[in-house]
Amino acid sequence: MKVAIVGTGYVGLVTGACLAETGATVNCIDIDSQKIDNLKRGILPIYEPGLEPLVKRNVEMGRLFFDTNLKKVVNESDLIFIAVGTPPDEDGSADLKYVTQVASEIGKHLNHYTVVVTKSTVPVGTSGRVRRAIKNELNERNLDFQFDVVSNPEFLKEGNAVDDFMKPDRIVVGADSEQAEKVLSRLYKPFVLNNHPLIFMDITSAEMTKYAANAMLATKISFINDIANLCEIVGADINSVRKGIGSDSRIGNMFLYPGIGYGGSCFPKDVKALIKTGKDFNYNLQILQAVENVNNKQKTVLFNKIENYFEGELSGKTVALWGLSFKPGTDDMREAPSVVLINQLLEAGAKVKAYDPVAMEEAKRILGDRIEYSNDIYDASLSADALAIATEWNEFRLPNFRVLSRLMNNRVIFDGRNILEKDEMTEHGFEYFSIGRSNDMIHSVKSIINNSILV
Repeated sequence: MKVAIVGTGYVGLVTGACLAETGATVNCIDIDSQKIDNLKRGILPIYEPGLEPLVKRNVEMGRLFFDTNLKKVVNESDLIFIAVGTPPDEDGSADLKYVTQVASEIGKHLNHYTVVVTKSTVPVGTSGRVRRAIKNELNERNLDFQFDVVSNPEFLKEGNAVDDFMKPDRIVVGADSEQAEKVLSRLYKPFVLNNHPLIFMDITSAEMTKYAANAMLATKISFINDIANLCEIVGADINSVRKGIGSDSRIGNMFLYPGIGYGGSCFPKDVKALIKTGKDFNYNLQILQAVENVNNKQKTVLFNKIENYFEGELSGKTVALWGLSFKPGTDDMREAPSVVLINQLLEAGAKVKAYDPVAMEEAKRILGDRIEYSNDIYDASLSADALAIATEWNEFRLPNFRVLSRLMNNRVIFDGRNILEKDEMTEHGFEYFSIGRSNDMIHSVKSIINNSILV
């Protein structure tokens, strides 16, 4: 099969490389000529484990190509995926201008039956807009032939996207024609040989499924964070509570890890967009509004703990920060809790020395020279008055605490991801504060109440 994918960001590039791996001929299109030139030279615009060798292998095998000219590939393709960005607009809705621009461009050049696939995360009704944009261009050309628009949302986790695509939990396709279903069934046959479900449904339901899935996961995160804050007040341990409720098969233990809030390109944007969709239809999604409120406040928890520890006197203090990306396995810092923490520390007069295994260049692009960038965790901790952990990278889990104790001015750790253990910290002479554990209660209750962490 011949496939065109418009957009070489996170979703488009992973989709293109994985489809090429099954033998399809894939053309990835992007208007950013520098990005395309880099991809042709094997330089990827994102960090994603396993993606670089997959891209290089399929380029070498003559199955994966990169270009800026959509016109050239429209009529060579059986399917055209739209995988461009849908950034949040000021009112929280998804900005669809790039999606509709691509649809119009397809309509200007299309001259045979093609399945146009919306892979971008888009609100309910977008496939209809894509269909109208293509149809309008065909009418301008006085042409009338069949094409199909389907919704095929992605369910990829940053840091595990290649495996998620190659071994999916499910593949969701919204279609309204048997011909389109046959084309998508053939495309995805290699991915469902091990009984992974290929679920066909109507287009509106497919568009809603993506938002509902991300909203549900975001809800679990905000729920466990809200409970963690209450645990600190009443003297419970969130780790025990999490295990107790997660063992219930109706609840499950996934996404029940307390921390300092979710970030990234999906959850914040999609929750906002779904809330906005509700408002457009005069329906108030109260649970999701609470999810968003809890998450925004949760991103301030670690700063509140640090400020309370130093009794409001952070001016001139140096804080070592381990982790900048919103989660491990990616360099993505969109909506990252680390950025909120950094801004609060800087506003309070503190100095920040940061380290992240892969997100340093992205941090420099976002933060410039406002913070100091370190070579490793020990360089970041040198002469620090406190250590804060914002991302749960594996290499942060077993540091040499003897070395840390010698490097730091003050032995105190604020663990925003609960990756360390208090007993071990105590053995090495560290004061240790985490999220939702009763041993943090004395130092956190006042801060939580004063800063209205609980909603």
